[in-house]
Amino acid sequence: MDFWSFSLLEKGGPLMWALLALSIIGFIFFIERTLYLHKGQIRSNAFIEGIKNLLRKRRVLEAITVCEETPGPIPKVVVAALRNYDRPEAEMRGAMRETALVEIPVLERRIGSIAAIAKISPIIGLLGTVVAMLTAFLRMEEAGSYADASLFSGQVAQALITTASGLAISGMAYLAHHFLSGRVRALVHDMEWVSNDIMQFLLRDLPEISAEDDDTLHVLEKDSEEESLAQ
Repeated sequence: MDFWSFSLLEKGGPLMWALLALSIIGFIFFIERTLYLHKGQIRSNAFIEGIKNLLRKRRVLEAITVCEETPGPIPKVVVAALRNYDRPEAEMRGAMRETALVEIPVLERRIGSIAAIAKISPIIGLLGTVVAMLTAFLRMEEAGSYADASLFSGQVAQALITTASGLAISGMAYLAHHFLSGRVRALVHDMEWVSNDIMQFLLRDLPEISAEDDDTLHVLEKDSEEESLAQ
């Protein structure tokens, strides 16, 4: 099998190595993104209910700690809401929106590169076909009346191999892009749902923080000021 694969690379010509490089890069990107998105996928319902229970018990700092220790974009959106829950509604929404705008490009990182591989692979395969056929015709011209099928059979094989390889890589890259895009859409949908849910809870369902919680408010305000200075 290894010999057969290497033989195909040789028969496919120099552009086969470019296709091989693209396939390896696409595979690495796919594995990395799959693991990253899997790590960021949490049970949103259970997570947000746990945060609500902590807030009902006035354990705001513990709720923030839980969010900071939980991977993924959803806890970061919740942290943005908790750090601004004593602010006006518009400011709280703005903080969550800014966090989401930062996290979404992180989720989509390298997925565009996989889409580019899906688009460019058939073009490289077609280029390999053109180069192979051009070489075949040049050999036929040089051979003149002595030309036979054996002179250009190798170039025909090269043309077919590069075309088939380009299409195969493109198809796999397209499927990978479709799969990863679906995972990102699911995470973004969860972020939107959690944002609305925690916003409604903080503004309507959670009683106002009493004077006993002034220390918590001061700590949160101090953290927010430090983050602003850091930015």
